[in-house]
Amino acid sequence: MPKKLIPLLVLLTAALLLSGTSQAATTGKDSTKKSATQPAATVKKTKPIAKPLAAAKPAAKPIPAVKPRSGAEILAQSPDGHWRGLNPDNTLLMELPSGQVLIELAPRFAPRHVANIRTLAHGGFFDGLAVVRVQDNFVAQWGDPNADDVALAKPLGAAAAKLPAEFAVPLKGLPLARLPDLDGWAPITGFVDGFPVAADPKSGQAWLAHCYGAVGAGRSDAVDSSTGAELYAVIGQAPRGLDLNITLVGRVLKGIELLASLPRGGPNMGFYEQAEQRQPIQRVRLLADVPPQERPALQILRTESQTWTDLLASRRNRGGWFVHNPKHVDLCGVTVPTRPAK
Repeated sequence: MPKKLIPLLVLLTAALLLSGTSQAATTGKDSTKKSATQPAATVKKTKPIAKPLAAAKPAAKPIPAVKPRSGAEILAQSPDGHWRGLNPDNTLLMELPSGQVLIELAPRFAPRHVANIRTLAHGGFFDGLAVVRVQDNFVAQWGDPNADDVALAKPLGAAAAKLPAEFAVPLKGLPLARLPDLDGWAPITGFVDGFPVAADPKSGQAWLAHCYGAVGAGRSDAVDSSTGAELYAVIGQAPRGLDLNITLVGRVLKGIELLASLPRGGPNMGFYEQAEQRQPIQRVRLLADVPPQERPALQILRTESQTWTDLLASRRNRGGWFVHNPKHVDLCGVTVPTRPAK
């Protein structure tokens, strides 16, 4: 190769090298731009830092439970206005050798029978008669042992010898202190004037219930065969099946234990088989015929009072000794309290 051409080749080679370096630099720059246009890598977001919890408020002091009042406490705290005295015209005083039996009559429910019983008591009809029947877990019955013998029967005096049955009265207008508890014998139960009462709104009738201590007028097969000359008191489990079948005339206020503790009669429904077994009645008087100083001083809780409502609530909801709270009262399972008059 001619020597003159060597420098020229050197120059051309250098130029080519410079051109490649420049193109490589340009290519690198473009790739950098392209990589910049690619989507950026996903950045994991972090949860915001939670705010510190506010300091908890101090818990309120528990309210101490109020101990429910017992029945005795309710009665002890009862106002005097929640009690009533005896009505002398509607109260019988029966005297037995063992003590006195006090019977409150119910003229609202059996006006004809009560009027006849008043007449009988005024005339001394029951004096010297006897308790002729004591059937266990049922009744104690008194009257004339010779009532079925026309020749020996004691005359009724001015009292009526025949009365209509008085099994029920209209429910409308009756001041019934109703119980919320269910009863198997009637749709509605409650108390009127201290007497346990059952009622049926469909028939519109209300009647006295055969609870412990209830006093009824004995009758024979005919529904209108009772006069009040023969009476009985319930001394056992309430025979509610007798409701609407016998005229009830009142209830024993005091002395039911004297009747309930008498010797039981024979197998013939508790009637005494021998005359000497009968328990004598010394006399029976209407309280209005008893001198005021000799009258029993007794008060009866009003069943329309708040005390009675509170007493029922305490009987319905039992605590303390009771493991199981019944939350229920039965019409014949609660007795209207009495107390000595102040």
